Amino acid sequence: MASKVTSPKAASSASKTLTSKATGAKSKTAAASALSQTAAPKKTTSPTAATAASKVLTDGRTSKASKTAAASALAQKVTTKKK
Repeated sequence: MASKVTSPKAASSASKTLTSKATGAKSKTAAASALSQTAAPKKTTSPTAATAASKVLTDGRTSKASKTAAASALAQKVTTKKK
């Protein structure tokens, strides 16, 4: 299980991302994932949210707030080692 939680700064960025009318669906998915993990160390980012967060981070048009939230969500994804 993950032991990370979303920081207050990332939670604030996620909140701004979710309330913005100009924000795209992928940014909102990543932000919602990050915000849901604010005080929940046992929650992890789903594969769908992780993919959305990755796309947000590589998109040059994305705001700093969206990228902060996406980075937080991605940092809380559980990685599995393939054999």
